[in-house]
Amino acid sequence: MLVRVLGATEVTRDGTAVDLGGPLPRRLLCALVMAEGQPVGDDRLVEVLWGDRAPARPEAALQVYVSRLRRALGPQDRGLLERGTAGYRFRLPPQATDAAGFAAGVDEGRRLLAADHPSRGLAVLDEALALWRGEPYADLPDSAETAAVRRRFGELREAAVEERLAALLATGDAPRAVAELEEAVSAAPYRERRWALLVLGLYRCGRQGDALAALRRARSLLADELGVDPGPELRRLERLVFAQDPHLLLPSVNQAPVARPLSSFLGRAEELRTVSGLLAERRLVTLVGPAGVGKTRLAVEYASTGPDVDGLWLVRLADVRQPEVIAQAIADAVGLAQVAGDPLPELVEALAGRAALLVLDNCEHLVDAVAAQVVELLAGCPRLRVLATSREPLRIDGEATVNVAPLAVQEPDGGDGPAMALLFDRVRAVRPGWSPSAEERVQARLLCAALDGIPLALELAAARTRLLGLDEIVQHLDDRFALLGPVQRGSLAPHATLDAAIAWSVNPLPAQDRAMLLRLWPFEGGFPLEAAEETRPQGVSVLESLSTLVTRSVVGADTTASPTRYRLLETIRAYCEAADPDPRATREAHAQWVRGLVSRSAADMAGRRAGRTTRTLARELPNLRAGIDYDLAHHPEEALRTVGLLEWFWVRCGHVAEGRRLLQTAIEAAPGAPHLDHARARLAMVPSGFFATEMTEARRLLDEARTAIGEPSDDGLRSLYGRLRYYTAFIALASGDAGVAHRAGSTAAAVGADLGEDHTLVAGQMTLSTAMIQQGRVGAGEAGLIEAVRRARGQGILWCAGWAELALAQSYLRRRNAEALGVLRRALADFQGEEDTTYGLAVLHHGVQALALAGRPQDAIRLRTAVRRHARLVGPRPEVLRRTSVLELADLLIDLLGDDRDEQDEGAGLSWSAMAELLNS
Repeated sequence: MLVRVLGATEVTRDGTAVDLGGPLPRRLLCALVMAEGQPVGDDRLVEVLWGDRAPARPEAALQVYVSRLRRALGPQDRGLLERGTAGYRFRLPPQATDAAGFAAGVDEGRRLLAADHPSRGLAVLDEALALWRGEPYADLPDSAETAAVRRRFGELREAAVEERLAALLATGDAPRAVAELEEAVSAAPYRERRWALLVLGLYRCGRQGDALAALRRARSLLADELGVDPGPELRRLERLVFAQDPHLLLPSVNQAPVARPLSSFLGRAEELRTVSGLLAERRLVTLVGPAGVGKTRLAVEYASTGPDVDGLWLVRLADVRQPEVIAQAIADAVGLAQVAGDPLPELVEALAGRAALLVLDNCEHLVDAVAAQVVELLAGCPRLRVLATSREPLRIDGEATVNVAPLAVQEPDGGDGPAMALLFDRVRAVRPGWSPSAEERVQARLLCAALDGIPLALELAAARTRLLGLDEIVQHLDDRFALLGPVQRGSLAPHATLDAAIAWSVNPLPAQDRAMLLRLWPFEGGFPLEAAEETRPQGVSVLESLSTLVTRSVVGADTTASPTRYRLLETIRAYCEAADPDPRATREAHAQWVRGLVSRSAADMAGRRAGRTTRTLARELPNLRAGIDYDLAHHPEEALRTVGLLEWFWVRCGHVAEGRRLLQTAIEAAPGAPHLDHARARLAMVPSGFFATEMTEARRLLDEARTAIGEPSDDGLRSLYGRLRYYTAFIALASGDAGVAHRAGSTAAAVGADLGEDHTLVAGQMTLSTAMIQQGRVGAGEAGLIEAVRRARGQGILWCAGWAELALAQSYLRRRNAEALGVLRRALADFQGEEDTTYGLAVLHHGVQALALAGRPQDAIRLRTAVRRHARLVGPRPEVLRRTSVLELADLLIDLLGDDRDEQDEGAGLSWSAMAELLNS
């Protein structure tokens, strides 16, 4: 319940007026409320109600109206009206009357203003003054007691008006304050504080003459009508105005909230919470990220949500070109009048006591100068906080940085990421009612990925959907800067086009850093430091330049990868390619690095570093493709050498079809290549043929490789010949020709021993021993395989150990030897360590049969289905895996599982790790 006595007496409950039953009950309640909880005697109440016209039995009449008032208050509040020995009293809780609320509001407003929280103080005083509806206790007749109370509240209201005007002036809205002060001075011309506030407001509006004229008016009024001089405050103010004392100036702020764009704010809720949390603890937070990523929008969103500050200014620095203008730009935004000399000391003086927030937008082009100014402001203004946006940190002690990354295209669970949500929202803005079809969702995902999830680029693309479909936009992205036109009116983007936004980052770079950047655009999927060092322009310090480029958000750095992975956003890559004065030389440098990487890696692929090298090459596969494509067009003989050296990589990583296609293309493109390179490429076709086609094709490719190698005349060709022989043995074993396999394996082992090539030696021993098993010499063959495993492990060549273990497990499976499962587990661990997808699948395929023999039919069928699914995606096709099976187990497996179990199988969704876990359990 609220009792209102600042004006006509009213009672409201939950916002609804309570009918008190007429003027006398209202007057009775008013008198009791004015007593502020103290008892009021019957005589006084009778006088208030009837004056000198009291009824014949006044006490009885008073009781009637007390009862009527209690009924009006209802059962929930009637007990507040109590009867005591000294009379009646109305026991209200604190703040249950508007009079109490008004007095408390004025006190709180004064406290906030004194504590330098003018914005909050202004709001509190506005609420308090809104409670004033008219003369206090208006239902009571005039009396000395009532008059004293009314004077007290009247003076409090006049003071509240002045406190409110002081708060309005302190927030910086001097023009509005002056207009209201002119009215306030006219309403109460003898109140000197109003004159003082008016003079101060006029001065802060830059109206020094009007301020002095107001002082003369006040002096004349007081002298003519009261015969007194102005008080100390007006006299002091007059001296300060004459002296143009800078202490008269206080920063001003537009009290309207920071303007937000009309478009919705999407995809940055987590960053917004982070900024809010950091600014609650830190005094300097910088939003850092590449061009167009939405740093300004995030800062404005935070500022517009009403942080608890007394003063908030947005300073746009994009158009500031000279460092010496920065302080004046801040002063202009703050509302500090133009002063002679450096405005920074005046800014510090004006903001020293303010618990305010300064938003400095687009600091990157003047970062050192901005940092210097921020250091002085924060040092001199202990309650000031700064939120900056920049493409690089300000590098100030105590600075907290928030990395504003491009929006994710896809969520971890595979659903649409915030980039898709933003694109769809902006498309609907230009095509109301639009709902994406399944195909449009596919195109949208391609578009978001191609534009790196950069909000500015996505918004520009969405604007083009007035004219083009999403598929057409994707098709024209090669000319993205022409396709994605100017930004929409009202956008916060400081640049008119995407091209201009990127240029803002690239063009100001020092010459060496810009030259380094223009060497990086050919890299696909990122690059390590080593790659940048090998492709750097002459005279460039790569580490220093990369540090600058990463710091300025032009190049991204993933330090969670080992080694650190650097990457250019696709939009920056496109800009750099267009800006590169010599793109051919840049492509050449990239292709040369690819050649060197593959050349250095070739020998390691056969040795103890095979796993690590395979991981490196797999990570660089997009770069390998780009370099090979360039060489196929410009240096086909180099391309032939590169794809031939990647012989094992294509098979191990499951890129069998791609490797075969590139090998065939390179062979055809380089008919005049050196003998060794041509022979190597022909030999590299053999394993890809074995895993990708039928055996007749593998034998044809083997014959072509044999012809290409010819009579080996040097160690390079002899090395190829050794591999040719164990490839011959592999194909012979798969065809059931143990005699050919025995002879070929024996030759391979001899060549390996002669050249000191352990992998050729072990592979020869492995195929020789397997041939012995096929010839019926099982014990000797298995012993030979165990020795091959021992030798391979001793040399650290785990892929050779895995080969031999797989052959040994096949022999055990033929003999129903339960040890097969343990051997397969070791083989799988070896191939996993070497990143060998293809042979890992072969091991898992044989694991199906081992699990069946171990009496685990359900696990066997789950693993079989999973292997087949993975084989369709990478590595050997399912029919090739079946060709390597121990065939006599097929009937056993079917008997155990039943012909109709495939449809009931649960293995289709198993991952690689789940398949391995199933085999190892």
